[in-house]
Amino acid sequence: MSALLPTYRPADLAFERGEGAYLYATDGRRFLDFTSGIAVNALGYSHPKLVSALTEQGGKIWHCSNLFRIPDQERLAGRLVANSFADRAFFCNSGAEAVECGIKMLRKYHDDNGDPERYRIICAENAFHGRTLTTISAGGQPKHTVGFGPLVDGFDHVAFGNLNELRMAITHETAGILLEPVLGEGGIIVAEPQYLRDVRAVADEFGLLLFFDEVQTGMGRTGKLFAYEHADVTPDVIALAKGLGGGFPIGACLATERAAVGMTAGTHGSTFGGNPLAMAVANAVLDVMLEPGFLDHVAAAGKKLQSALARIAAEYPKAIAEVRGLGLLIGVKCAVPNTDFQAALRAKGLLAATAGDNVVRLLPPLIVGESEIAEACAMIEETCAEIAA
Repeated sequence: MSALLPTYRPADLAFERGEGAYLYATDGRRFLDFTSGIAVNALGYSHPKLVSALTEQGGKIWHCSNLFRIPDQERLAGRLVANSFADRAFFCNSGAEAVECGIKMLRKYHDDNGDPERYRIICAENAFHGRTLTTISAGGQPKHTVGFGPLVDGFDHVAFGNLNELRMAITHETAGILLEPVLGEGGIIVAEPQYLRDVRAVADEFGLLLFFDEVQTGMGRTGKLFAYEHADVTPDVIALAKGLGGGFPIGACLATERAAVGMTAGTHGSTFGGNPLAMAVANAVLDVMLEPGFLDHVAAAGKKLQSALARIAAEYPKAIAEVRGLGLLIGVKCAVPNTDFQAALRAKGLLAATAGDNVVRLLPPLIVGESEIAEACAMIEETCAEIAA
């Protein structure tokens, strides 16, 4: 019996190495990986630039704490700021930590402005913001919160995409709005660009801060460096993680100078956040993602994959009810249980994740090529034909 805490139900499958978009199991089988470690391994496996950055830095210094300057941390912060709306960056180790930082920032902003009663944050139903007590309270989904009460107070939930409901939820205690531009765990539901623009206008009207959780959508996953760019809207705060480290644990909270003004020395911190090893890898990830044509490739690959999936869905409505997504963040709403669909794909050699609303998530590495898309679609189509039969 394993000594591990049984909080997961892992498949009876273990991997010993990976290369590009492929994983190789301990029993020798090869799998095309369209999970990317749940949108984490953005550049696939064994990317030479990342391997080089990790091994080179590993021979120098791994950790020294934020008691001292970390030059690569300052460099990464400057690059993220230069390529986003933000003026400031804070580094941590995970998406949940990045969201926690943003939540504290929203509360601190109003406290510093003489409105300490403004602490509540409006969130979307079926959202996912992490697994800490605060972030499960922000997400609000019973499947994550049951048994962990009392929940952290301060979060009000409204239907995703419903502007009227959001406006009605605003009170004299509201500090800000926290949204995913695309509901990830909630089923790959893409926010309409006009909705996000309208939310920005509402935030400005009521003096609220707008906080986007881009843990899954950020770092090129949607075909732009950040998903908010599709709506041509500027948030005040965003949370990043997953793809930022290309597989190495790292999170970041980016903010405007206005939003971050209260976050002074001693208000927040992290022992491991921004360590030299993580910074070296994340800077290497950014080197690749900022290369001319990289994000264009992601956008084109996403369109190609979605187009192929739409054709398959039209031919096999008994297997696929809908295809939706943005860039290489794609949801296949199944007409059969999504876990059955996922298992059938795995049996053929394709790894996929599940999500809410009976969805199978396809999250290939951003370096995925035409041949790999064709290979994945062939396995998906074969699975659909078997279901239809």
